Amino acid sequence: MKQIKELVKKRILDRYEHTTDGIVIIDVAARRVEDLYENFDKIAPYHKKDLDEDLVYYLTDCVTEIGSADFVLRFMFECFPSEEFMQRVRTSVHKFFMYQREREHAAMNKMLRNSVILLIIGIVILGLSLWVNHLFLEEGNPSFLDKFFAEGLTIVAWVSLWESLATLLLNWLPHVFQMRLFRKIAEAPVQFQQPSEPLSGQYDGSEKL
Repeated sequence: MKQIKELVKKRILDRYEHTTDGIVIIDVAARRVEDLYENFDKIAPYHKKDLDEDLVYYLTDCVTEIGSADFVLRFMFECFPSEEFMQRVRTSVHKFFMYQREREHAAMNKMLRNSVILLIIGIVILGLSLWVNHLFLEEGNPSFLDKFFAEGLTIVAWVSLWESLATLLLNWLPHVFQMRLFRKIAEAPVQFQQPSEPLSGQYDGSEKL
């Protein structure tokens, strides 16, 4: 099984070019630097604009696909950009994906708060249920409504506890994975390639024009 996984991983990594140091290269081709950004906000400065949705999907998909392998982002445009434009791209990629990480972190914190609230509610209701059942046992021969009420409290308590644990166990890891993914992309080295050189990349920003 381990050999099969290694073979599959090797085939995936072989689809990408590599630097002389063996680092995976994720190529991005576009006509202009402006094609990397969404067009709905014409006034905002570039470091505050959202990256193109297709570009974001492409980058996150590639980084997920290559797993733990080190990588660099390599951009190519029709005209080789000036140092100002190169710095703009680096800043935009870093700030956008760090912002996405912050949003994911906020969503995880909200999920954790909800889980803790459900856990506390479940514990309180379970304690109330045990206390009510104890009172009914002391009184002896509880009525149908008394039993119904006591059992109802117990069910509500366990549902709240289960919902708390299920939310935590099922949603915590996806949030952590996304946060790590966005951080990896934000901190990845960004390179630029002369337009005359051959490209291995799959994303072409000119498609949206």
